[in-house]
Amino acid sequence: MLSRGVRAEFVLIDVAKSQSNEQLFDPALLQMVRSEQLCLLTEKEDTHWQSSAANWNIQTVWTKPLTRHHIERLARWQHAAPSPSANTPSEAAGGYHLEELDDNRFFLAASPVMMQLYRDIRVLAPVDIPVLILGESGVGKEIVAMLLHKYHTRSENRFLNVNCAALPTELLESELFGYEAGAFTGAMKSKPGKFELANKGTLLLDEIGEMSPQMQAKLLHVLQDGSFCRLGGRSPTKVDVRVLAATNIDMQTAITEKRFREDLYYRLNTLTLIIPPLRERREEIPLVMEELNRRGGSGIGEPLVLSDRIFDAALEYHWPGNLRELRNFVIRTLILRDQESAYAYLRSKTQTQSNMSAASVTGDAGNRKTANLSGMKDAISEIKNQTEIRMLRDALSASNWNRRRAAMNLNISYRSLLYKIQQHGLSA
Repeated sequence: MLSRGVRAEFVLIDVAKSQSNEQLFDPALLQMVRSEQLCLLTEKEDTHWQSSAANWNIQTVWTKPLTRHHIERLARWQHAAPSPSANTPSEAAGGYHLEELDDNRFFLAASPVMMQLYRDIRVLAPVDIPVLILGESGVGKEIVAMLLHKYHTRSENRFLNVNCAALPTELLESELFGYEAGAFTGAMKSKPGKFELANKGTLLLDEIGEMSPQMQAKLLHVLQDGSFCRLGGRSPTKVDVRVLAATNIDMQTAITEKRFREDLYYRLNTLTLIIPPLRERREEIPLVMEELNRRGGSGIGEPLVLSDRIFDAALEYHWPGNLRELRNFVIRTLILRDQESAYAYLRSKTQTQSNMSAASVTGDAGNRKTANLSGMKDAISEIKNQTEIRMLRDALSASNWNRRRAAMNLNISYRSLLYKIQQHGLSA
C-alpha cells in the first residue's frame, strides 16, 4: 500500500515470534516512513526483534493486547515531531515509552517530566559514579535504579538491593559487609555481604536516609577507597561496585539536623535524579492501570475491562502512596472483580481528602475567630462529625445502601457502621 502512494501517519508492526528479522524489517519501509512513525506490537517477553529495532531507531514499542488507550493514541497521532535520538523515547502525539525490566517490572513514561527523566537516565547510566535517587515513598525509585543498571556497561552482572530502614545497625553491617565464622554467636560459617556479591555490578542502598551515623561513617570509607573488612575479619576486601542510593527524606533538612553526614551526602550526590509524585503526572495513571491490569491478570485471572468511571475516579484521587498504592488498588480490583466497589472506594478516598482540606481551611478560619467559638474542642468535634456524616452518606449511596459493602469501602467493621448510622440518624 505504501509503495502505491498510500500516505501513513503511523505504521503498527505486529511482531510474531515465528517471524525472522529479515521477514519483519524491510529496509524499503524506511524510504516511505520515518522511524518515529513506526511502532512495534510485541508479545510479552519476546525480545528477538530488539537488535534490528535498535538499528532502525524504533522507539515506540507496545505490548499485546492493544488497549483502548493505545487506540486513542493512534487516533491522535500527528507526524510533525522530529526524529528522536537513539536514547530518547518517542513523545509524538501522546505516545509513551514502556520498557521491560526484570521480575515482571516495567518503566513507563508519558508525561514530559518523565520523558525527560528517561533521557537523563540514559545519559547517566553508563557513567560509573554514584547516583542519588530522590522521591516520595512509592514513586518507583527502585525501578529507576533497575533502569540505570540495565544500561550500565556491566549490566550483565548482578543488581542487588538493600533496604537500610528494614534492618538495625548490627544486622545491616553484616548484610552489607558479610562476616567471618565465629564473628558473633550463631555465625557458624563465613558469609559474604552484598558489597562482595555485587562486585563488578550495581548495589542499591534504598532508604539510605534512615541509616545510622555509625553505618554512614563505614559506608563513606567504602565509597572512598573501595575496601572494607568483614565482621570478625582482619584482612580488607577490595570491591568494584557501582553504588546507587535512594531516599524519600529531605536530605538538606537531615544534614542540618545532624541526622545525615554532609560528606557522605556529597559523595553520593555526584549525580541526582528526582522522581515526581504520581499526582504531578496524572496522564500516566490510566496507562499504568492498564499495564498493571494486563500483567496482574496473568497471575490472578483474566484482566478486567476497566470502566471509564474507574479511570475518571483514579484521575481525581491524590494517590499519596503513588505507584505502590495504585498497584495495590489494581490488584485488589482484579481479585475482588467488583468494579462498583472499586469505584466507590476511590470516590470515598477522594471525598476524605476533600473533607480534610475543607476542615483544614475551616480550622484556620476558626483560629482567627476564637472569640466567636464556644471552644476549640467543640469546633473540631463538629468538623469531625460533619465529615463523618458526609463520608457515611457517600459510601452508602455508592453501594445503594448495601451496608456490608459500604463498611468494606470505608474500611470499618459492619457493627461500627450500624452504630454510626444510628448515632447520626441516617436513613435511605
